[in-house]
Amino acid sequence: MEPYLIAIIMGFVEGLTEFLPVSSTGHLILAGHALGFTGSVSETFEVVIQFGAILAVIVLYWPRFWGLLRPEKQQAFSGLRGIWFLILTTLPGACLGLLLHSQIKSLFSPSTVVLALVVGAILMLLAEAWFKRHPRQNMLDSVDQLQYKHALGIGVCQCLALWPGFSRSASTIMGGMFLGLERKVAAEYSFLAAVPMIIGATGYDLIKSLGVLSSADIGFFVVGIVMSFIFALLAIKTFIAMLGKISLRPFAVYRLLLAVPVYIFLIR
Repeated sequence: MEPYLIAIIMGFVEGLTEFLPVSSTGHLILAGHALGFTGSVSETFEVVIQFGAILAVIVLYWPRFWGLLRPEKQQAFSGLRGIWFLILTTLPGACLGLLLHSQIKSLFSPSTVVLALVVGAILMLLAEAWFKRHPRQNMLDSVDQLQYKHALGIGVCQCLALWPGFSRSASTIMGGMFLGLERKVAAEYSFLAAVPMIIGATGYDLIKSLGVLSSADIGFFVVGIVMSFIFALLAIKTFIAMLGKISLRPFAVYRLLLAVPVYIFLIR
């Protein structure tokens, strides 16, 4: 298949799934195997094109990020306080990711993705059942109400996303729900917390992979990043609107349904 067509397809998949609780990494691994796009370059590409999705978050939530530099008294998530929240959320996954980088890379396969899809779906259903039993009036309904314990707790939950196929979005949203955040608030903070985590992972992976990349790969990577940015913009707006009307259950069902054909056609 034409390389740039592969970049377009992979960028589309990344942008569409990065912030949905269905695992963008899992979808990229599956798409890569289906397209015959595998190997060291593909593994780096799957990480680097996340940068496009992160740019979408920065564009859509620019006032929040600007508030980290110009704190406003009426907003708790601003200035140094907001920066510390992001550090606390990023630190557990960053430390574990650096420690287990090579082991995590070895998990990039359809079989591990299928297992992660199923386990993640079950936990999402459990999170929704737990959420339903607790009084909504006690839930935090704004990112500005977050405390340090919430930021750290969500960061610990985010470590589950190091398992390819589990989903960073799913792990942080579920963590937020278990810690008493409204579903939409947990999703919004998940988007914000993705920025330092993914920028760090992208930069680290690029440095580690410089030996297998060449100048010929630049255009290929740029196309993937641009496609990722465009479709992430659409996905974030749509997902936030959906969370006001539906729960995480449809996404859990989708994960379970996806696991079946993947197991049949790519593993058996």
